[in-house]
Amino acid sequence: MADNGDIETGDEADGAGAPSVSFEFFPPATPEMAYRLWSSATALGPLGPSFVSVTYGAGGTTRRRTLDAIGALRGNAGLNVAGHLTCVGATREETLETARAYKEMGVSRIVALRGDPPKGVEKFEPHPDGFAGAVELIEALAREIGLPMAVSAYPEPHPEASSMHDDVEHLKRKIDAGADMAITQFFFENEDFYRFRDACAAAGVDAPILPGMLPIENFTKMVSFAARCGASVPQRLHELFNKAEDRETEKLLAATLCAEQCEDLIERGGVDHLHFYTLNTATLTQKVCRALGVDRAPLSLAEVG
Repeated sequence: MADNGDIETGDEADGAGAPSVSFEFFPPATPEMAYRLWSSATALGPLGPSFVSVTYGAGGTTRRRTLDAIGALRGNAGLNVAGHLTCVGATREETLETARAYKEMGVSRIVALRGDPPKGVEKFEPHPDGFAGAVELIEALAREIGLPMAVSAYPEPHPEASSMHDDVEHLKRKIDAGADMAITQFFFENEDFYRFRDACAAAGVDAPILPGMLPIENFTKMVSFAARCGASVPQRLHELFNKAEDRETEKLLAATLCAEQCEDLIERGGVDHLHFYTLNTATLTQKVCRALGVDRAPLSLAEVG
């Protein structure tokens, strides 16, 4: 397991020819959610992720919980951790203070994001003393913190972008500012990812672009979430999940669909690293990874259930 922020890919991953993987978690708000996070981390840790990331609330609303989660994942689970950082609702100094805390804790990478506006606010407005956006944040982190940085990317246009060209150009500015890797929003049509990746390459973006995968834990909630993110949900998914007779069928369908999507990315798209949005739940991600050969250990009866 790398401890310097580098991504292990291809043959370095578990299993011959299997992809390397990474997982995103969010900081828990209650003791019950903390147990769920820890259970997920201990279940997914043996898959040997290159790193795990922990999200960060607008204006530092989850700062203490994010730091606690990072400490537990790094110190107790021994995982290589990347900390998210946003520009929303905080001064430059407050944001950089969090970045310094990350570095002191041994965080190997920062996921630098502008961040979404708070609930009930339609448009992002920078703090009067804060960073105007991701590019400014990345420039400051590169200058003052010196950790490797990942940024967001959008195979389908960001809700605030007028076209894919705008997204590609903005990603290029973020990479030029000091980031060395991008992680995409989740998507369900691989052609969107291929098209975006090709456009980035044509624009001179040579940093790795990791596809973000979302195993569908709850279809109804996912549809609502996708609408807010600007991610499209193909009609075929609506039809398949509408036909699912019970929860067990939904789980089997979700794991199968995600594994098939990942297999296409690997075999047809040459992808050697997959980033999973776990929603702090391990079972589906674990099943998908094992289907891809990341871990060939057989599933236990508890995991199947």
